[in-house]
Amino acid sequence: MTELEKIARSTAEKLGIRFEYYKENVRPEGIPVCDKQFEGIADDGSYTYFRFLYQNVGYIGVLQGVGQSERNYATLLPTYIESFAERFSELSKTEYLKRILLGECSSTGIYKYVTKFSVKDAACFALAIEVPKMVDESLALMEQYFGNSLDTALKMDANRCALVKYVDESGDEYRSSVDYAEFLARSLKEELGLDVLVGVGPTVNELKEVAGSYLCAENALRYADVFESRGNVHSYREFILARVLEDIPESKWAEYVAEFSDERFKEIFENEEMISTAEEFLQSSLNTSETARKLYVHRNTLLYRLDKIEKATGLNLRSFSDAVAFRVLTILRKLLNR
Repeated sequence: MTELEKIARSTAEKLGIRFEYYKENVRPEGIPVCDKQFEGIADDGSYTYFRFLYQNVGYIGVLQGVGQSERNYATLLPTYIESFAERFSELSKTEYLKRILLGECSSTGIYKYVTKFSVKDAACFALAIEVPKMVDESLALMEQYFGNSLDTALKMDANRCALVKYVDESGDEYRSSVDYAEFLARSLKEELGLDVLVGVGPTVNELKEVAGSYLCAENALRYADVFESRGNVHSYREFILARVLEDIPESKWAEYVAEFSDERFKEIFENEEMISTAEEFLQSSLNTSETARKLYVHRNTLLYRLDKIEKATGLNLRSFSDAVAFRVLTILRKLLNR
């Protein structure tokens, strides 16, 4: 008998209820199955169903009956079962924190982590770090640049690390989380010769919110890949517009792009030189002199290209509103083609 089977049997006996379970996406024999998609708690008129995690595996719990008492049990049992999982698997600090970052811990589980490892409740932020090789060496180097004993670096998978850094309210030598990430990326390059990519999540007030910060950091790396963004450090703030547009139904993306997709428009978007010119102009805050310098072209050449883009698309990139419209269209096209 597995540990989870023992927990289910013991729980049913103590509470005087019928409690069964099955793995998500599996149709077992002899156990009622919920045929509809649901979050949290659901019922089919005869049984109450609820979701829970045990050792990082998703399960559906099944309680006979659909009354208020069954719903109360369905609310409390996930945390109760998780407490057993944590008792039976003695997780190290980094293994425990990994579960927290992935959103696999309840509030009770996070409280136990804070208590077990004497972690104070303070503001912090998460970094997602893509490391091409030498992951263990990279983790060891990161530890040398911790601001305090609470900062923790850990391995998430073969080429991805995470770092949770606490904010020193007494005065940090780094002005922002992005400054710290850039320092870290530079140090890994100088010490180990590694070109890493770092995604920066927002600063949150408590550790229980750090999973959201890490998700933003992961998304920053994902967007940086989709949009082929330059540089080693990418903040979630860079891609707020992309995040907003991604919430729009995909059918709408194509509809918006189609309004501009005549042949002249396509000529611009299929011309790498024109697109790189426009991207550089936008990133240089619509400054023609700065853009020409970065592209190593004469200012008149840049103005010629901008005029050509305007004639083809009807958008004057020297106008802020038209520049925003052009940026939205480039993002939509990249989301459609990713």
